[in-house]
Amino acid sequence: MLFAIFCTDKPNSSEIRMANRSLHLDYLQGAIDRVVVAGPTQTDDLSGMSGSLLIMEFSDKSQAEDFAAHDPYAVAGLFDTVIIRPWKQVFPDT
Repeated sequence: MLFAIFCTDKPNSSEIRMANRSLHLDYLQGAIDRVVVAGPTQTDDLSGMSGSLLIMEFSDKSQAEDFAAHDPYAVAGLFDTVIIRPWKQVFPDT
């Protein structure tokens, strides 16, 4: 089952993001077989990053929640909010 994990950074937290970026990327690499797409959201003026969007495969929501909770960004306190929703791909057809 696919889940969208939408994370919003706390205000003025770019230093936390940059300090933990390599750990975060390593964490995602360790689950690469579950990743459909992942990347940062950007500020409206494209001057920086404002959060993260991941679409990943898990057997249930509790696995998605566990994965999100152990992301090095989350552990470091980067996120203001984390929203996890089941997601269904419609386009393009798979």
